[in-house]
Amino acid sequence: MVNVDSQTEHVSEAQAALLDAELFIKYKAPEKAIKCLRTALGRNPRSVEIRERLREICAANKQTEEAARQCLALASLYIDRDQFENAHERLLEAKHLDPRINIGAGLEAIRRARRPDLKPAPVAEPSDRPYATLAGDLAVISAFDAIQVIENAKLTGSLMLTGDAQSGRVMFNSGQIVDAECAGLSGEAGFRQIVEITGGGFEFQISKQEFTLKITAASNTNLILDTLRQFDEESQ
Repeated sequence: MVNVDSQTEHVSEAQAALLDAELFIKYKAPEKAIKCLRTALGRNPRSVEIRERLREICAANKQTEEAARQCLALASLYIDRDQFENAHERLLEAKHLDPRINIGAGLEAIRRARRPDLKPAPVAEPSDRPYATLAGDLAVISAFDAIQVIENAKLTGSLMLTGDAQSGRVMFNSGQIVDAECAGLSGEAGFRQIVEITGGGFEFQISKQEFTLKITAASNTNLILDTLRQFDEESQ
């Protein structure tokens, strides 16, 4: 049974904290505002309002790491609410604030929430194949996580994904996705097919030669989010 009085108390506390934070900002005391909101967040960890204001104040006062952490937490809350556009924005902002952050888990959470039919495959048995530069099981490490690693390392090469139904590859120049091939399609159309591969394995091979530019997204994250957004629009 839901305790209505407890919920009302938490809402009132959150509102009071937000008002106090605004007063601290007005009197040019952002550190006190941040402390106030953090204290309130301890009792209201799922409060979007508190986290959004804390994110704004931290970002405005060059506390980028804390702002990025709040972005990730907000993305998770928005995914739970099926507010995927808001989740998209916070993931992009987190990456912008702190490029070191791996947002692969957030991207995978959005994909699973939007495409529940794409169930992860069971973990495959270990094989005796020789090691590649980067290799793994898609049931353990998502393709998005692998892309993040390649991007951070600024590698040039191709990421092969071998699924039960189909296989494909994504080409990178210095960590940036420039082409993809899957199901007889290439470019962004090929990448859309690859996003649907959830089971099987992946393997990255370094290339000494750069690949022809067929995908011109602003960033790998933008490309992934735009692809997921297209799937969502088509399903409506």
